[in-house]
Amino acid sequence: MSLHFHHALEEMEIWSATSDGFSFVISHGSRSGPGLHGRPGFIASWRPLYQNRSAIRIGGSPFNSFADAEAACNTMLEHLRDAGTT
Repeated sequence: MSLHFHHALEEMEIWSATSDGFSFVISHGSRSGPGLHGRPGFIASWRPLYQNRSAIRIGGSPFNSFADAEAACNTMLEHLRDAGTT
């Protein structure tokens, strides 16, 4: 089952999704303009939903498109499910 991202903050390009005890976030950064500043592209990260732990950036970030970041999150979710990590 794929993650279903929703726009988390109205004024910023941040999307989130949860599944199987994990939280995933995709944010869009740019060097200038509104929103998050930093390396341009879509940054994907995850963390356990019910543990007070920092987010872990998904390898390959920043991605060129939201679809690429979303695919990376789905791949990481499958890996986490297979590993039985919580």
